[in-house]
Amino acid sequence: MSTRIVLLVTSPRLPAGLLTAEAWDTVRAYPVFAGAESEQATALRVAGVPVTVLETDAQGLLDAVAGQPGAVWLAGPAGDQPFARQLGLRLAREPGLAELELMYGSWDPPGARLLDAVAVMDRLASPGGDPWKRAQTHQTLAPYLLEESYEAYDAIESGDLDALREELGDVLLQVVLHARLAEDQPEGHGWTIDDVAGVLVDKMVRRNPHVFAGERVADIEEITANWERIKQEEKARDSVLDGIALSQPALALAAKILQRVQRAGLGVPLPEGDDLGAVLLKVVAEARAAGLDPEAELRRAALAYADAVRAAENVGPSE
Repeated sequence: MSTRIVLLVTSPRLPAGLLTAEAWDTVRAYPVFAGAESEQATALRVAGVPVTVLETDAQGLLDAVAGQPGAVWLAGPAGDQPFARQLGLRLAREPGLAELELMYGSWDPPGARLLDAVAVMDRLASPGGDPWKRAQTHQTLAPYLLEESYEAYDAIESGDLDALREELGDVLLQVVLHARLAEDQPEGHGWTIDDVAGVLVDKMVRRNPHVFAGERVADIEEITANWERIKQEEKARDSVLDGIALSQPALALAAKILQRVQRAGLGVPLPEGDDLGAVLLKVVAEARAAGLDPEAELRRAALAYADAVRAAENVGPSE
């Protein structure tokens, strides 16, 4: 009878010892071996499962388990791929020696690589890490947050999903770095990336009662209305304009102010006069009345003009 060798792979991003029921049954049924000490090996020993460290090659493992009905090889954090490949090739040449089985004792949940991003940023922003990141503040990083957001917007506008994936990563870098810097604030003023995520999760659950609380809604318009109502209940504001990002581009700012005024049903007249600012504000109001996004329309016109300029630059000088 050939030996059953179970290559047990676990996620290095989950707490050691957090295994499936099948994995626990397997490590309790067979002797467990590993190529090196690990947190997973320690967790198994604490649970009463002996783990033997074998600093050997595939043949050494086969020798150690010869004559046994089964054995478990506890893969290290990197998965022990070279060892598994060597063992697989050895058994392919002599299939009667043992039967190799791959078992996932735990696996990465969605979003697991976010834990890696947090860990890498912690290393970079800690003593001995990257001096540039350690020298930054929320204020010095602010321009980069805007820049990376605009680059992500450009990727969306161009329809380049591969570029968008990369640019969103750059935006995420800013979020993770801001959160890591906040950890170093004086006691009582700091917060962590978990606090950021916690606030976001609570907000998503609270503002989507049609998903999380069984509230019935008729259409998307009602969902949007509920969102705005819940937001108003959360934030005590003195003006319909409170909460508008005043640092956004002036055209988008004007459109947002006009949107809030319209939504509140206020009949505040536009400023009179022929100065440029008043004229531009009227143009923005006309665009909104026509169902157009003035920021997007001006951007589209500017980019078209930029294309015309580049085309002209490729033409030789007139004689």
